[in-house]
Amino acid sequence: MKRLIIHGDPGVRKDGVVVVDGEEYTLFQVTRNGDWHGPDRVQLWCIAGEPDEKEAFEKQEYIPHFLDVETADADDVEVKKRAGDLAV
Repeated sequence: MKRLIIHGDPGVRKDGVVVVDGEEYTLFQVTRNGDWHGPDRVQLWCIAGEPDEKEAFEKQEYIPHFLDVETADADDVEVKKRAGDLAV
């Protein structure tokens, strides 16, 4: 599980699936930052991981402060599934 910061909005939401640098991640949580104040474009701060880590996320068996952080530009994120059952 890791913190994934996406600069820009590729159109994904919670339960979406993205590919960043060849690795596929399921988004367990998506927080949208920068709509009113902040950077010149929105940032999505996500908690992402493998599908089998979903239970650990739901039971909060992790410490958010100690997650590895990866950043990516929205143009470099391949969206495989936007959210829920909506496929790209």
